[in-house]
Amino acid sequence: MGLRIPDRLFARYYDRATEKYERAVADDRRRLLEGLGGVPGGTVVEIGPGTGANLDYLSPGTRLIGIEPNVHMHDLLREKAEPLGLDVDLRPLSAGKLPLEDAAVDVVLSTLVLCSVPDVDAALSEVRRVLRPGGRFLFWEHVLAPEGRWRRLFQHVMTPAQRFFASDCRANRDLAASIRGAGFDSVELERFEPPPEAGVPSWIRPHVRGTAVR
Repeated sequence: MGLRIPDRLFARYYDRATEKYERAVADDRRRLLEGLGGVPGGTVVEIGPGTGANLDYLSPGTRLIGIEPNVHMHDLLREKAEPLGLDVDLRPLSAGKLPLEDAAVDVVLSTLVLCSVPDVDAALSEVRRVLRPGGRFLFWEHVLAPEGRWRRLFQHVMTPAQRFFASDCRANRDLAASIRGAGFDSVELERFEPPPEAGVPSWIRPHVRGTAVR
């Protein structure tokens, strides 16, 4: 895991640190997650829901199973979920072993979290395992820059500091390759750059978003 700031402190400043970003990407995030949890009583599994940045995109009555190891974020998320009419079930676990049966859910969601899970391949294998045939994995992540770009080298240089200040976040993970190689039947993946007003540092600006289907 390595040296990093305490989980309690990270949870306390997380919303303030990401406020500009979430406001800047809200419309694009909404398009990706359109219809998410639209079936009354439907279940969505979210890896690393944090303090609830994606709650506004869920339909009332949705059951959210949140795999969130930072227990200091749980109360903050529940406070946001209550007025939205969401049924929240938070599990203080790692994504490397999801507490669900095989082929149990229709949707798994991950936004800006695969950078920090201990084992990306194990987490993606678990996502595929718990999805029903035809189930969707919706993702929005920052990724390693293409080879030959100065930013790629800078990502490697900055990763130790990033891990300390951002709860073990690794800026130099090639998550696009990991998702494509995880055994999904199809992957639709779009590379993009967040808008300048999002205030994202250069070493975490390369992003991908899309859908993988089991």
